[in-house]
Amino acid sequence: MATLIVGSVGIDSVKTPFGEVSDVLGGSCIYASVSCSFFDKASILSVVGEDFKEEYLSLLKSYEIDTSGLRILPGETFRWKGYYTYELNEAKTLETKLNVLTNFDASLPEHYKDSKYIFLGNIDPDIQIKVIKQIKNPRLIVLDTMNYWIENKNDALKKAISMVDIIVLNDGEARELAKEPNLVKAAGKIRQLGPEIVIIKKGEHGCLMFSKDGIFSAPAYPLENIFDPTGAGDTFGGAFIGYLSQVSGRDNEQLKRAVIFGSAMASFVVEDFSLNRMKNLKWEDIKQRYYQFKELSHFE
Repeated sequence: MATLIVGSVGIDSVKTPFGEVSDVLGGSCIYASVSCSFFDKASILSVVGEDFKEEYLSLLKSYEIDTSGLRILPGETFRWKGYYTYELNEAKTLETKLNVLTNFDASLPEHYKDSKYIFLGNIDPDIQIKVIKQIKNPRLIVLDTMNYWIENKNDALKKAISMVDIIVLNDGEARELAKEPNLVKAAGKIRQLGPEIVIIKKGEHGCLMFSKDGIFSAPAYPLENIFDPTGAGDTFGGAFIGYLSQVSGRDNEQLKRAVIFGSAMASFVVEDFSLNRMKNLKWEDIKQRYYQFKELSHFE
């Protein structure tokens, strides 16, 4: 059974201090599913417009991604335009056009309902809840979110969080959700909402995983070239859930390895715009970087 990835599919225009691209493939569902596909087969649930290019569908199929849950509706695909300053941890939004994303009803194809490992990408928490209710017997559900939903759909978001095993969010979002500046205390408050595990991403400073077994700290990979941070968090999430699905696991050591694989994949995607780096990524590259991560934090 493929790993189920739910989220947005979009067309992005991005400017960073190192370059600029227009009308490139993006969205949480895209980054997460492509990243997942290096570990396990992925199926996606999202919506696009009639302007969605055939080459994009061909690209997804080249990664053996099940697109039967990708619905094409009249209208235009979700579009996002933004930029980054040298403070690369946060994007500045210039324009957001939801377009057909407003008609995303999240009804699952029948064979999706048997999915065991599910990644709910950053999207309306009401959609996340609707998906969860359709899954028959999940083994692990991971949820991602952002400050917009914390500020505008707090009650629905907390309900969604109460229904999942793991939540992934960045440090600013964790502080805002918990109303707590200290990340250790914030993670504890978020765990009280329901999830067993809280993963807090800290951009260039790595990430922290909080669980009943304690705290696991993963470093960030020290890159010389960072072109575009867009999709890094979704890439992390896709690899994280994909690895766990591949090994049919969720114990503490498997979770730690999943965090490292997620961090490794995120370190690749930021090396170029959109999916450009992923298109020539090989398993040997991933394995080498995984061991480089291990060496970064190993000592006697």
